[in-house]
Amino acid sequence: MVQKVKLRIVFLLALVLSIILSVFLILKSLEKDVVFFLSPTDIKNLEEIESKKIRVGGMVKKNSISINSEKINFIVTDFKNEINVSYSGSVPNLFSENKGVVAEGFLQDRNYLRAVKILAKHDENYMPPEVKEALGDK
Repeated sequence: MVQKVKLRIVFLLALVLSIILSVFLILKSLEKDVVFFLSPTDIKNLEEIESKKIRVGGMVKKNSISINSEKINFIVTDFKNEINVSYSGSVPNLFSENKGVVAEGFLQDRNYLRAVKILAKHDENYMPPEVKEALGDK
């Protein structure tokens, strides 16, 4: 082969390898920021519980909100299954019973989520697509 062809092949191989390495490093660095969305039914069907942060979405069950001085406890339901949520901090103004909510936090078991963030900062008529899909378009 001619020297020019060899040089092009080496250049292309180096370019492909650097692109593959760059994509791998980017995906690896973003891995810790990925948060999965699950409904209460999805959580009940999990084979094993991991200690990764997740988002649980559904409706706040009627008469389930209990507030004490340090935390708020409520139940998120998708009308098939329920999960108890405990959260310390202030909740959004639109947080109330029979309204959609997404709680981000860590699963303690299949029935309990320790939330670190409540995501309900939307118009009261809006429902995130994930929640609407999990509720079966109710």
